[in-house]
Amino acid sequence: MFEARFQTFDEPESGVALSARLSALREELARRNLTGFVIPRADQQQNEYVAPSEERLAWSTGFTGSAGLAVVLMREAALFVDGRYTLQAAKQVDGKAFAVEPLVEPPPESWISQHLKAGERLGFDPWLHTAAAAERLATACTKAGAELVAVESNPVDTIWSERPPPPLAPVSVHDKRYSGEAEAEKLKRVRQEVEKLGADALVLSDSHAVAWTFNIRGADVAHTPLPLSYALVPKQGRPTVFIDHRKLSNLSRDHLEQSAEVREPDAMAPQLETLAKSGSTIALDSATAADALSRLINSAGGKALRGSDPVTLLKAVKNETEISGTRAAHRRDAVALARFLAWIDREAPSGALTEIDAVEALESFRRDTGALKDVSFPTIAGTGPNGAIVHYRVTRKSNRRIASGDLLLIDSGAQYEDGTTDVTRTVAVGEPTAEMRDRFTRVLRGHIAIARAVFPDGTSGAQLDTLARQFLWQAGLDFEHGTGHGVGSYLSVHEGPARISKLGTTPLKRGMILSNEPGYYKTDGFGIRIENLELVTAADVAGAEKPMNAFETLTFAPIDRRIVEVKMLSAAERDWLNAYHAEVRNLVRGQLEESDKLWLDLATAPL
Repeated sequence: MFEARFQTFDEPESGVALSARLSALREELARRNLTGFVIPRADQQQNEYVAPSEERLAWSTGFTGSAGLAVVLMREAALFVDGRYTLQAAKQVDGKAFAVEPLVEPPPESWISQHLKAGERLGFDPWLHTAAAAERLATACTKAGAELVAVESNPVDTIWSERPPPPLAPVSVHDKRYSGEAEAEKLKRVRQEVEKLGADALVLSDSHAVAWTFNIRGADVAHTPLPLSYALVPKQGRPTVFIDHRKLSNLSRDHLEQSAEVREPDAMAPQLETLAKSGSTIALDSATAADALSRLINSAGGKALRGSDPVTLLKAVKNETEISGTRAAHRRDAVALARFLAWIDREAPSGALTEIDAVEALESFRRDTGALKDVSFPTIAGTGPNGAIVHYRVTRKSNRRIASGDLLLIDSGAQYEDGTTDVTRTVAVGEPTAEMRDRFTRVLRGHIAIARAVFPDGTSGAQLDTLARQFLWQAGLDFEHGTGHGVGSYLSVHEGPARISKLGTTPLKRGMILSNEPGYYKTDGFGIRIENLELVTAADVAGAEKPMNAFETLTFAPIDRRIVEVKMLSAAERDWLNAYHAEVRNLVRGQLEESDKLWLDLATAPL
């Protein structure tokens, strides 16, 4: 009935079957006179999603999570993952070959300094680590009396005989009716930022920044319309975009050449070297620029100025065209979500549906809009205990049947040309328990607290994060992820620099779009998350002595009333939910078939 075109459910290679690769790597390291090697989960630009040709960590270890790092020594090896992936790593990795260690506390460098011996040589690929990461590795090696060695070619690539070729997806022009601002205007603003930095030029090492600045999109990585590329923007004169010419049509090449020189990626190093030889100061993004770039600039006599890429903040503040496009994308998405939730309610009680069925159905309803370009990330559909795994991804092996008494957590998103969506709903199948109702209502109250927040201009996400957790904290509960992340405009569903979390220090500016997604997870029991996207807007507060901001909710999908413990809600919270549901009903009802209209009327009835 349904199918998924943008997602797969294959079980990755894992465990003992990969031990031959570890042996081959050690042989290659010995041939190069190296004692060990660091394998990050990264490409040259530190992208969240990487092309198959860059999945060195997964190929070497079997671990497929989005964050991790392995250190292979001759005697032993370790895989470092954060708390989200501890359970997953234990299932995917051969525990006899790799010890699974924490990624954050203590960091991998601590393990390195304890396990390397004096005189040993640890290799790393300077194109896959930022300069700051390389410095941390060097410090750990020095502590052990060992040496950190930058390799010219990656030893994993040498032994990976069936390594896929680099991606060559065609580049498309992101029309001004979606971007709202021509490249010339964006470049003028970028050059002003370069001047403020006191730099002669800026390297755009983040493909998101290149895509935004030059109004192009692509499909080189999964779920994010990125054309892998670099750019060099001088304080004066024409910028250069470095991109594989095979990705360019006559149309996209002509578009780029109106505002920039277009050269092959291998032309970047010589051009940077020439600029550096004149003693230029060249700004680099410390979050995405490879250590190799800093080394190249400094060794040629230039000055590598590391800091935040100014494009990141420019891109995060959406203009009126992007905002109206995002609103349209969410209204379109709302119809697909209503059809899906109605279908789940009809079909799930039979006990015949599985998590994969839910993923395939939701993608199909979105494809029915006629505007879906991709999902914005692999759908998380976890029922019962799988819902408690925060970054769960269903495979044919883990696929669980949706049973009566379960909570089904569905976290999903869509890429439309006018906007990117991300939404989570938790659905009761059968009768929820008193514990489920209590936890769900605490999460809902936190969600409403963020949605209703009014705050002074300049407030950071860290200052708001507590609002989402307060009702869970009152019961001695919490959740281990941030409350919200930034979202791009037909770009990454996870966009910096702003976020709502204890680490969110960037002030929230009007025009930013962030998620609002508190949750609760009972290990081996159930998971709860409620997520809408929010737009930062001006708030009209009578008598206010300073500019005030608030959130406009962009996402429209019913929140399951059956799990709400109404007596726990304040009158204001109940009013918010009733008003929200009335808005969902008004926006969506006229676009549904009769049976779905009846479902929507019940799902959005006032409490």
